[in-house]
Amino acid sequence: MSDTFRLWLTAAGLSDASAVALTPWIGVLAVLVPSILLYLLCSRIILSQLIHWAERSSIRWDDALIAHRVIHRLSYLAPALAAYLLSPWLLDGQGEIVAFVRSAVEVAVVMIGVWVLQALLSAAYDIYAMLDAKAEMPIRGPIQAAKLVVALVGALLVGAILLDQSPMVLLTGLGALGAVLMLVFRDPILGFVAGIHLVSNEMVAPGDWIEMPSYDADGDVIEVGLTTVKVRNFDNTITMVPTHALISESFKNWRGMSESGGRRIMRAIHLDINSIRFCTEAMVERYARIDLLAEYMQRKRDEIARHNGVLEAGSLPINGRRLTNVGTFRAYVAAYLRRHPMIDPEMSFLVRQLPPTELGLPIQVYVFCTETVWERYEAIQADIFDHLLATVPEFDLKVFQSPTGSDFGTLTSQTRAVPTAPGRP
Repeated sequence: MSDTFRLWLTAAGLSDASAVALTPWIGVLAVLVPSILLYLLCSRIILSQLIHWAERSSIRWDDALIAHRVIHRLSYLAPALAAYLLSPWLLDGQGEIVAFVRSAVEVAVVMIGVWVLQALLSAAYDIYAMLDAKAEMPIRGPIQAAKLVVALVGALLVGAILLDQSPMVLLTGLGALGAVLMLVFRDPILGFVAGIHLVSNEMVAPGDWIEMPSYDADGDVIEVGLTTVKVRNFDNTITMVPTHALISESFKNWRGMSESGGRRIMRAIHLDINSIRFCTEAMVERYARIDLLAEYMQRKRDEIARHNGVLEAGSLPINGRRLTNVGTFRAYVAAYLRRHPMIDPEMSFLVRQLPPTELGLPIQVYVFCTETVWERYEAIQADIFDHLLATVPEFDLKVFQSPTGSDFGTLTSQTRAVPTAPGRP
């Protein structure tokens, strides 16, 4: 075709030298014009029709392809392939120019391919996010890792084209730079491996509440990335936790609590040991009038009467079995919680004594609330203990409280009010 161009130029009145000099440029122009026309055809007509069809269809995944311009980027391949195929024919006899054009087109095709694949991966993430399984299998980390791999492979192919070497030769040469690459890409590599563990073992997902004291993270996971996990703390601050730290360090995931449908209440009321005593008949009669204790009190009175009748326990309370106010209080707490509409009696349910301490005798409540949302859970827990603390004096018990300034002030005023004996200062 170069000879034909030269003959046209000569016929147009140019000298042979000028025709020979202009022939390569005419050939390049002949390659560019069809390529540009083909690009306009793809981008203005075919692409616009595809976008119009995608906007009107009820399918959702094609919207992601359009949003990330996957089809737009594919349209660049048409002119590149046209230039690659036309250059040997339109530039015959121009070996150096043909080699340059083909190398440039090959580089462009590789770069367009990388561009398209990365857009396709972004679209795949959006399509996956439309599925119900997105909370169980976070794939942002693997997607970012795949983009990095695509970019590295593209850079390797471009280098091989420019140096006119096999990609395997360059890949072998990169082995000597392994230490440098490990240093430069340490976090992405560790994050990629950690991301695989997190996804395969379902360790953490967006929406999970996690606690990681070593990074001051205590809140909801909002993003699981290649190198970092983004956590929105309950004070609305954002903590960035390295992805690999989630498999190398300890953290607590509260997802199991949410999925179980019950959130634990574990709190103790400390009773003053000096207020614990055997129940008198008057106390027993008073406790028996409490609705939640009526059946319990009748059953215990019958048991104790039978037991003490066999032993002939006598009149001293210490002889035989006797009800205590603290034991009766525990029975009341258990009955109250079993009847509470927000407590699940089928899960772990304990009202127990803990070992006495310098703070008194702890009566611990260990139950599960059916409400797992933090705000409502805290309100329910507060209501329960408001009631229990107000109930303690009804059982002739006292809640232990360390002395405060007002207690010492009351003690001092009482001391001053005591009259001194005659003859004493």
